[in-house]
Amino acid sequence: MMDDMILTIANVMGSGLRQAVPLILLAMGGLMAERSGTVDIGLEGKLLLSAFAGAAVASLTGSVPMALLAAVLTSVFFSMLHGFATINQKGDHVVSGLAINVMASGLTLVLGQAWFHKGGQTPALTDELRFKPITFWGVDALHDVPVIGPIYEKVISGHHIFAYVAVASVVLTAFILYRTRLGLRIRAVGDEPNAVDTAGLSVVRLRYLALVYNGVMCGLAGVCLSMAQNSSFGREMSAGMGYMALAAVIFGKWRPWPAFWACILFGLLAALSDRLQGVPMFGLKEIPSQVFSALPYLFTIVLLASFVGKSIAPKAIGRPYVKER
Repeated sequence: MMDDMILTIANVMGSGLRQAVPLILLAMGGLMAERSGTVDIGLEGKLLLSAFAGAAVASLTGSVPMALLAAVLTSVFFSMLHGFATINQKGDHVVSGLAINVMASGLTLVLGQAWFHKGGQTPALTDELRFKPITFWGVDALHDVPVIGPIYEKVISGHHIFAYVAVASVVLTAFILYRTRLGLRIRAVGDEPNAVDTAGLSVVRLRYLALVYNGVMCGLAGVCLSMAQNSSFGREMSAGMGYMALAAVIFGKWRPWPAFWACILFGLLAALSDRLQGVPMFGLKEIPSQVFSALPYLFTIVLLASFVGKSIAPKAIGRPYVKER
């Protein structure tokens, strides 16, 4: 009985980590952009666009490196477009981000139908064009070891490459922000752009650098979604992940590790909702699956309602910078 419980916990933890991977990558990208003073509501759209670009290029060319490059470049392009609208043209950050989301929803559908004639979907990718789970050395040897064996097999091993990239991205984001001169400048430009400008540094350049990082992270999340977690692109497959990642950034108070744990919470909740579907509860023979599918989104609303007023955002976030004369 105890072994079964440990195995169940390990399975839920492993599944939760896998489901949190796109959220973690998006959150790190969004966090970097927002620490520089740029609000990025467009995480959802860039996730959708890069997922489509990766799956479409993989189907058309049969090349995984080309698909990865296409996804990242697509996401970076739309990050630059967002930067042009908000940094150069002093446009509203929320409006620009929502415009990217709306554009992504329509553009992926139109291009998918025009290129593949599958109702906006891409063809299913073969195993050679997907990122498959990686099994670490020693899994078989530790299989029968209590506690350690299930955790090593289900939680540490058995994930695709993006799971480990996501964890590394948290370390990298924290290192850049708190251990490098560039990170200090990015944090400064998000709080006091006037002081940064007075010091002879370019506010525009620093914010664009943060958006490049943002685009790379969103591109990796898109490839993870369509070429690792799934075998093709499907219409609206992002399913609100961009907004959930933004909620994680706010809940984590714009710090990498707290945002990471918020994403893990979302992933675990999604994994639990999958396991609870069809299980009798509260005297009911079966609770509709839609109830459990809605749990991560309800949790997002609760987090935002509970913490958005308590979190202290970068002081200059969302405000256009006008150089003083």
